[in-house]
This record gives sequence, C-alpha cells and structure tokens, in this order.
Amino acid sequence: MTKDTFTIDARKEACPRPVIMTKKKLDEIGEGIVTAIVDNEVAKENVSKLANSLSYEFTVEEKDNDYYISINKGNIKIEEQASNSKLADLTIALTSDRMGRGDDKLGKILMKSFIYTLSETLPYPETIVLYNSAVRLSCEGSEVLDDLRKLEDAGVEIISCGTCLDFLEIKDNLRLGSISNMYTIYEKISQAGKNISIG
Repeated sequence: MTKDTFTIDARKEACPRPVIMTKKKLDEIGEGIVTAIVDNEVAKENVSKLANSLSYEFTVEEKDNDYYISINKGNIKIEEQASNSKLADLTIALTSDRMGRGDDKLGKILMKSFIYTLSETLPYPETIVLYNSAVRLSCEGSEVLDDLRKLEDAGVEIISCGTCLDFLEIKDNLRLGSISNMYTIYEKISQAGKNISIG
C-alpha cells in the first residue's frame, strides 16, 4: 500500500521555521512521508536531527543546490496522539525580554524566535512566568504578543510579576496573562515537575 506523501517547502525560511513546519506536518498526520525542502546546510542538519530525535527513518537527497529530506512516519496510536495535546508539567521562567548576554539586538531576536518555537511545539508548558524586564513581553508593543496569546488560548498560564510591572511603570500596558506576586512565582517554579529559566 502506497503511503500518502506531503511536501513542505521551507526554502528561504529562517531558523527555526523549517524544523517547526516539518514537525507540525508530522504531528498532523497519522502516517505518511513528509518531504521537507530546504536550501541550506544548517536547515538540512536541523530537520535531519528532528527525524532522528523522533526515531523516524529518513533520506536526504540534494537537487539543484536544495536538500530534500524525506521522513517516513508510521502509524501512531490514538492514545499517543491524545497525549501530544496535553500540557507538560513544566514551568518556564523568563527573566528578560532578551535571550542570553551580549548584543541586545541579537538577544531580542533570539527571544522572539524562542517564544515562537514554544508556541509551535507540543506539548506546551503548563506555566510561563515573566519577571524583571521579561514582563515587557506581555505588554503593549511586544513583538511576541500573538505567540503568547496563542499559548494562553491553549491553556498555558502566563504570570507577570506585579513588582516588576510597577517598577518599570508599565502595569497599565499589560495585555495578557495575570499579575502575581513573588510567593506565587516561587510556588509555580518549585512545584513544577520540571522548570527552565531563560533570560
């Protein structure tokens, strides 16, 4: 029996979109062959690593300076599909509106890319905590409001530190999530099965 085939054209797409586009299609189908077309070595390696991490067989073919990564996905049990939609027992604490130390412009680009990736990857975290300058991410003018709103609509609890909003004088600019205190922030971080701090 011939498997259904799906093509993802991820040429000219910036990292991490080729991986996310491929993962979304793999999540959507029960079985079939997903071929991702990318135009650079880094994207080829990243999509290949995705296939490896999911334990799917895949092949890579080069044509006219583009790479065709064909990933063979078998059947998935209904129970496994259901579990993919659940929230993970995970709290992510964002401590800055930038990611990493060094160039501020690069840091903002990286944070935007991280939150976009988070909004496109299941399972979602149960809670996202924002404190220090990270509270700007949930306020008017933030470039990631749409991605955070998508997470909130999916059931992710988004909490912004009230002290931080007051200190930065932006409490009136909050556009999503709830305002909380340090006790609740500590509680969310300490009681999560897993927690990650990014900033």
